[in-house]
Amino acid sequence: MTNPTSNDSAGGRAGRREWTALCVLMLPLLLVSMDVSVLYFAIPAISADLEPSGTQQLWIFDIYAFVLAGLLMTMGSLGDRIGRRRLLLIGAAAFGAASLVAAYANSAETLIAARAVLGIGGATLMPSTMALLRTMFTHPAERAKAIGIWSGVMTGGIALGSVLSGVLVQYFWWGSVFLVNLPAMALLLLLGPVLLPESKNPEPGRFDLLSVPLSMAAVLPVVYGLKEIPSEGWHPRYVVPITVGLLFAALFVHRQRTAASPMISPALFRGRGFAPAVVLNLVSALAMMGSAFFTTQYLQMVLDKSAMEAALWALLPSVPIGMAAPAATALVQRGVDRAYVVTAGFAVAAAGYGMLALAGTDSLWLLLAACGVLASGIVMVMSQMTDLAMGTAPVEQAGAASSLLETGQEFGGALGMAALGSIGTALYRHEMPASAPAEAHETLGGALAVAGRLPGRTGDALAATAREAFTTGMHGAAIAGAAVLVLAAVASAVTLRGTGTRRTPAATAGMETAA
Repeated sequence: MTNPTSNDSAGGRAGRREWTALCVLMLPLLLVSMDVSVLYFAIPAISADLEPSGTQQLWIFDIYAFVLAGLLMTMGSLGDRIGRRRLLLIGAAAFGAASLVAAYANSAETLIAARAVLGIGGATLMPSTMALLRTMFTHPAERAKAIGIWSGVMTGGIALGSVLSGVLVQYFWWGSVFLVNLPAMALLLLLGPVLLPESKNPEPGRFDLLSVPLSMAAVLPVVYGLKEIPSEGWHPRYVVPITVGLLFAALFVHRQRTAASPMISPALFRGRGFAPAVVLNLVSALAMMGSAFFTTQYLQMVLDKSAMEAALWALLPSVPIGMAAPAATALVQRGVDRAYVVTAGFAVAAAGYGMLALAGTDSLWLLLAACGVLASGIVMVMSQMTDLAMGTAPVEQAGAASSLLETGQEFGGALGMAALGSIGTALYRHEMPASAPAEAHETLGGALAVAGRLPGRTGDALAATAREAFTTGMHGAAIAGAAVLVLAAVASAVTLRGTGTRRTPAATAGMETAA
């Protein structure tokens, strides 16, 4: 490892420079997480200005997440080789430049291309921030605290992005949702070289170019298919890409096991707790995104809130979320077995799903409470699983380890929307009467559109029936989500016992090697 941080020479304790550097690292993380949701309210204004086709509008929205997911593993491994700080600064420059182009795009094609470059930049920023955090905070307790902050900023950024876009579009123009990235990226480029240490694998081996297309071919088709299934159903045109992606995933794994210098070293999974951490983190993302699929629609179409009102109400559950990760970290540092803390987190999240299953068609406060409880439990789990995985991974492979966690989260989020969304949609269609128009059978949005065209009580009756059917579908999905989380709680109790904040042998060996 090059240019060790000052805390390495001070008994492993971080100083003022490291904590200031953590604040700098939160800038790109906040913006990358915000860009996942920043177009929620800007799309109508973009559509009016650029007049994209239906397909182009979908690509404007989705291309960022697709490119981000497809390149995470590549960029994590690349950062281990060329330097995490160097990759972070390159990504920040690309992210800033693409934001400027997106803000002043005069065509749908230009905006799609700019969003794709934003995805490339985001893929460099996310694993780099976590890998640098791992190298700056080598003391287990301080690393856990820093990762708790990281988790809170990540979760908060997604919630903040939608609200910020609504405010900016209301008072400025749609391009302003991209321009807000520029000051933060400029600050990162200015302060990063001064405060952030450079670190990389001192003996990385040759970069395995074949693994790059294999990893993208494994990730992109699966994420695409899973994202489309909730709205379109298990159609062959979505099942086939998933199948193809899984076949490429098998080829990618084989390549990593046989290549002289693999992109993702199989040795990572031999570290105690690393594999369970990746899997349980994936389950956490499944639960989080699976609930979001229903709660966002419930606020807008069942409770009839405007998009801006729904976004503002959705901020309320983030208040308890901010306390969840620090509480979990404090428990582990006081000697409570991590297995019990994570099991409790899954149990809390399952209780949140249980509350969601009790919501009626006019249950705003119950829904918000359920979201707060669910998200708090999930953040407890995610912060601990991130800390466990990064503490287990050798320092020289921190970028690859971080990218695996984040790729797992992308898979988990898409899988949650596909699986729970499909359950909810199936129950919705089952509950809708056979006499209802065909469009009303497809989605709640379609039913409300039809109801708006029908006269008086007929339209009101159809809308009420559709809202009841959607709520019933949400109940079924919530019960399924709670069952998954209960199983995850049992699995964590079994697989994580004894994985406290102490340095594991793999992590210690990695630090000695890097030194």
